[in-house]
Amino acid sequence: MKIRRPSTTLLQLLIWVAVLLLIFFSALPMDGAKKSVVSTLISTFSYAIIIYGNILILYPVFYQKKKFVWYGILVILLLVVVGMSRGYTSIMLYQYFSIIKPVHIKFLNLLYYVPSGILIYILSLIFRISIAYFTLKQQTEEIMLQKSQAELNLLKSQVQPHFLFNTLNNIYYKVYKVDPPSANLIERLSDIMRYFVDESPKDVVPLTTEVAFIENYMALERIRIRYGVTINFEKAYQTELRVPPMLLMTFVENIFKHGINKSSKQNQIDISLIQKEGYLLFSTSNHRFNTTVPTNSNGFGIANLTKRLSMLYGSNFELTTKKEGELYLAFLKIPLV
Repeated sequence: MKIRRPSTTLLQLLIWVAVLLLIFFSALPMDGAKKSVVSTLISTFSYAIIIYGNILILYPVFYQKKKFVWYGILVILLLVVVGMSRGYTSIMLYQYFSIIKPVHIKFLNLLYYVPSGILIYILSLIFRISIAYFTLKQQTEEIMLQKSQAELNLLKSQVQPHFLFNTLNNIYYKVYKVDPPSANLIERLSDIMRYFVDESPKDVVPLTTEVAFIENYMALERIRIRYGVTINFEKAYQTELRVPPMLLMTFVENIFKHGINKSSKQNQIDISLIQKEGYLLFSTSNHRFNTTVPTNSNGFGIANLTKRLSMLYGSNFELTTKKEGELYLAFLKIPLV
């Protein structure tokens, strides 16, 4: 059952109700019920103007934009105008309820009401800090709740995949007795699925794990090609290197989507993954059998990859795709982690 927490609006409402009651019962013994109600409303309304005028308008519009002089001038103006208006209204109502002859209200008398607004102004800053703290705390609790829910959903989502992994392993042992090559394909499929569940959510994975994933993918794609495919995969890197997951897969996937002719006997793929001078260089080359292959970064896969690379490395990467005769070439250069 989800517990509903009070919002900042509700808390502010409760605070103002408390202020109203405090002012009312403080004035009640001296002024009576009717006059206390009116004076309470006047005081509370003036306090609200000072507090919200500062935290909603003056502070964000002037102080946070470093317009300190204008902020100081307008705060003083706000306190003077609100204080004198409150004083004038209070005096007029006092004369009305006391049924006395109206007297001339002096400017100096109205200024006496201004200093009380200074304390309210200081309280407005505390009020703003309190609201910001409560809002941040509430957001933090919501984020933690969402994180806990996401972890729970992840655990739930892993139940069925791991059940499937175990089932595939059982099938593997059954098939291995009669058809070892087919059993090997089942094992590769299991490894691919395990990679998606266990590795792909991570920030970085071992490069050897990423390469194994690509090789498993290519092995499964091979069985769909009638005459097979020649794959030359050059690898020269340190085994302890780590990379963000699924960065290299886009190129390989595009090859099998657009660079393979299932009726041809001349399918060849050249892949190179080399560590050089603090960078990882990944390049692919294949024949262009499908004219719809993207020749620049406007393809959805390449475009999404480019956005991801920008978030990971800023401008410190190189990504190119081009046609060269009958070949389609792709190149990626990223800094090593």
